[in-house]
Amino acid sequence: MQVHLNPPLEPGNAPRHATAIVATAADISGAELDYSPESVVLVEDIVDGFRAEGVTGEDMAESLVAFGCYLGEVLIRHVGGVWRPAPTAHPATVPVVVELPDAREYHPIDWVFRRLAFGADVSLRDLCAAAGTEHGSAEGHPRG
Repeated sequence: MQVHLNPPLEPGNAPRHATAIVATAADISGAELDYSPESVVLVEDIVDGFRAEGVTGEDMAESLVAFGCYLGEVLIRHVGGVWRPAPTAHPATVPVVVELPDAREYHPIDWVFRRLAFGADVSLRDLCAAAGTEHGSAEGHPRG
């Protein structure tokens, strides 16, 4: 997958990509992505729209990566955790993952690409809920 992001996709830049896709989604579709667990359904709807139009992961790679960064920020803001480089032993398709406070590792960017490929069989809401977003904000980790 060829992705040309500016700034490059690195742990410290993932929040910037999330912020950029929030603005883009608002401008293009009027979607109000507010980093709440409930907003994940909007991401599903947008990705499902891409799928219905026959878009491929290659066609929309930069946007899909940014939506994955947004999902990662939802996890970080509501469960805690940080962006980390993907482990070199893991055959990740992207170079960053979210590591939660209990050391669980999540791949929200991969989730978005899987949603595009497999549709509703990949529930972004369920993946976020499994990480713990249904429990609300993590103490000590509010990010604004």
